[in-house]
Amino acid sequence: MADGAPENWQEGGFALYVHWPFCEAKCPYCDFNSHVVSGIDQHRWAEALAREVRAYGAETPGRVLSSIFFGGGTPSLMLPETVRTVIDAARDCWTFGNNIEITLEANPRSVEASRFEGYALAGVNRVSLGVQSLREGDLRKLGRLHDVREAQAAFGIAREVFQRVSFDLIYARQGQTLRDWEEELGEALEMAVDHLSLYQLTIEPGTAFWDRAARGKLAGLPSEDLGADMYELTQEVCGRVGMNAYEVSNHARTEAESRHNLVYWRYGDWIGVGPGAHGRFSVGGSRYETVAHRAPGAWINASEERFGEVSRDRVDMEDQAIEYLMMGLRLTEGVDLARLHKMSPLVATQPQIEPLVDLGLVEETATRLRATPNGRLVLNALIEKLTP
Repeated sequence: MADGAPENWQEGGFALYVHWPFCEAKCPYCDFNSHVVSGIDQHRWAEALAREVRAYGAETPGRVLSSIFFGGGTPSLMLPETVRTVIDAARDCWTFGNNIEITLEANPRSVEASRFEGYALAGVNRVSLGVQSLREGDLRKLGRLHDVREAQAAFGIAREVFQRVSFDLIYARQGQTLRDWEEELGEALEMAVDHLSLYQLTIEPGTAFWDRAARGKLAGLPSEDLGADMYELTQEVCGRVGMNAYEVSNHARTEAESRHNLVYWRYGDWIGVGPGAHGRFSVGGSRYETVAHRAPGAWINASEERFGEVSRDRVDMEDQAIEYLMMGLRLTEGVDLARLHKMSPLVATQPQIEPLVDLGLVEETATRLRATPNGRLVLNALIEKLTP
């Protein structure tokens, strides 16, 4: 950034992402770094994660931490003591913001729900439940181990323990009609507190679903047009009850947006620890992308020997501009043009913007550029048109 200009963490916030790589079972749609193991040495993992946090803390002193997010994998397999150890390490390194958000992803299994009170005592103040479906048959197809009753029970416990509770649903599932999704979404909105993440099912390379689809064994997936209709219906139905989309797949009541995810989309700085975790943060006037060892065994061994990070690359200013544009256009608020053009004047120039305005795909004000609802349906194409 230019001399005297705010750093990215001051513009977009500063966050810590903690990756817990272990699951009870691997879901067939999942392309995240998750592994099924028979036993976990929780003390060893707690100490390794805390050690990594402190190493990054030594590089980034004097910052205010906006959020901590325990993702995975299945972080609700962590003992509350493990969570506390990591949070305490973060507190030793940085100043916690007055309204710091500390989120833990949880599967709605009753054995995990019983730990919620322990997580709250450790410092967690927000839970995100991986419900994924409110239909028994579809939970089985998605490889989930919980049933609808367990999901509802876990949600009820979470509401008693935490002020802020979110949950995820996946739509555009096999055999699902527009009417099916409308009914299920209505049920979800009756449950919801203040935040919902609603994702369209995508078939990613390397997943079991990808292999099944390649063999013609994944019948009944909605067409592209039906998927688009489901997306538009989602925006309409959620908007009617005040759960507007603040990002492509995320809906919240006013002031209930995920502060952690906003750090990503507003292109702040974040530290990533744990197997396969990615980070983006600025030190000494340069911004770096960090990547940790992906395999849990390799990561923890490297962490105990020296450091779990496997690579660190400087991100040049034009790439920063492209990343900020890609992330920011996912938000309904869009991107700050002055900040973007400080990174690179070659991204989102007037000759690039004007045809997209004429097509109704973006809107430009004196200070910001945002994608319209139609534009958010074709974000990849927008980015291609707005970059060199």
